[in-house]
Amino acid sequence: GAGGEDDDGQRLGHAWNFLRESRDSKRMGLALQAVHQACATMSLLRQGSQYVVFGVLQLTLDWALFVGFTALGVPAAAANLGSRLSAALLGFWLNGRYTFADGQGSRLGWRRFVRFWLLWLFMTAVSTVLVTVVEAQLGLHWAWLAKPVVEGGLALAGFFLLRHVVYR
Repeated sequence: GAGGEDDDGQRLGHAWNFLRESRDSKRMGLALQAVHQACATMSLLRQGSQYVVFGVLQLTLDWALFVGFTALGVPAAAANLGSRLSAALLGFWLNGRYTFADGQGSRLGWRRFVRFWLLWLFMTAVSTVLVTVVEAQLGLHWAWLAKPVVEGGLALAGFFLLRHVVYR
């Protein structure tokens, strides 16, 4: 939470001051290691919290479109593709522009876009199979309820894949 980030910031400040005042190379190495660890922790917390906020926005859009499409008679598989596509376009831009941006700015571009779509195709196949199986076995209303659960589970794995594969 916020206390953890404050603690990391304080450790970072102490390590930086220690590093500036130190003449011992071993102690400098330890201080650099502490600075690196504190920066990585702060980055993960910032990225994780933004990913959750943007993910809730995407999930809401995805679910609302899925329910709307299927309520209009669109088959569950086609509705899932359309709703995920809409949410994915929003997510690629938000996460590349804000969540995984670095000191040099946004992390968008064609190479990342291709990696994103390869990941999206795989995740969409998994999502579509799960949602259509629920719809076939239990009915449309259960598919509506299952959709956010399926997408939430995929989002957990998606964070790490986006962070380390797509927006690296």
